[in-house]
Amino acid sequence: MKKIIATLILLVFTFYIYGTIKNFKFGKDFLNARENRASISKKLEPAGKHYLENNKIENNSANVVTSIVVSYRGFDTLGEVTVLFLAATGLGVILTLNKKEEENEERESSLIVKTAARILFPLIFLFGIYVFVHGHLTPGGGFQGGTIIATAYLMMFLSYGKFKINHTVFKVIESMSGITFATIGLVGLIGFGIFLKLDLIPLGTFNTLLSAGLIPVVYIVVGFKVGSELTAVVDSYRENW
Repeated sequence: MKKIIATLILLVFTFYIYGTIKNFKFGKDFLNARENRASISKKLEPAGKHYLENNKIENNSANVVTSIVVSYRGFDTLGEVTVLFLAATGLGVILTLNKKEEENEERESSLIVKTAARILFPLIFLFGIYVFVHGHLTPGGGFQGGTIIATAYLMMFLSYGKFKINHTVFKVIESMSGITFATIGLVGLIGFGIFLKLDLIPLGTFNTLLSAGLIPVVYIVVGFKVGSELTAVVDSYRENW
């Protein structure tokens, strides 16, 4: 059953990738275009100019960079998330195979360090959530916010030698986040021909928290996915070093 589902997903992606590149002109047409670059450039609108002038109308996001990453370049973002997942999975497998049988002595940090870590952990965690929830309004986003969350757990690992996380919970969060991201993208792609079609929900009021359509939702999903993956990687590395 898993092979059938994987094959169907692969066929869907192949179909849409082919539909995207089949209209690209390669070879002679491209060379002719380069020879007439001066005349063509007057007719073509630069991508950067289009993003800056049309972002508010198309995405209603105050952060243009966010719109580029999630909207105009959303399919590439799916690739980045996939690469992170594969890297985390591969590292986890390698560390498991090379796991040391002997147990290293776990050393506790000083009382001051542990107290500071215990106080700072929820603050850093909340700051990470703030960064990806407000990614469409201010500099930041899912990758940055998720990394901040993983940093909070890293601080706890360094401060408390016996600090543990529930890998099952983190795997569920990571899996559900990835499935949600892919599902949102495929719904837009199959239903409307646009991967991560942002206006599936109202775009909202510009420069407010409830704006930019699906961008905040996507960044929340990416934030939890990145945070859970990096935390699991750090913990696996710590346990098997």
